[in-house]
Amino acid sequence: MNERDVLLNELVQGLRPMSHGIEWFDGLGLEEQSAVLLFLRHHCVQARAVAEDAPESIRRAGLRPTHTPAVLISRGRIDEQLGKIAGLAPLDERRKAFRLLIAVLSIADARRRERFCSGGCSHWWHRLSAVA
Repeated sequence: MNERDVLLNELVQGLRPMSHGIEWFDGLGLEEQSAVLLFLRHHCVQARAVAEDAPESIRRAGLRPTHTPAVLISRGRIDEQLGKIAGLAPLDERRKAFRLLIAVLSIADARRRERFCSGGCSHWWHRLSAVA
């Protein structure tokens, strides 16, 4: 667990406002931003994000259905589309991708927590609210 992982999981769980996350993300260099997007993509897949998560994720991220990340997540296999979203290059698209991937992970991880971790688990990120 490092500072970045804690911050991202706090955003996912709604323990920090997205405005704080965007400010933090904007302060990163391009390589660091890419690493964050790939980290989020990986964890969305690990949390078992599904295509049905797309509409709610788009809504939570505050994106219009015509924004590039929203279009991508709505088409094709979710794991492939998440990779395309994480690879978006223009800064404006990266910000949207960041918001969308946080929303996808929020939905998928909440479902995982409900199904598999409701009786307790060893995931450190599921204990953040007790620490925060």
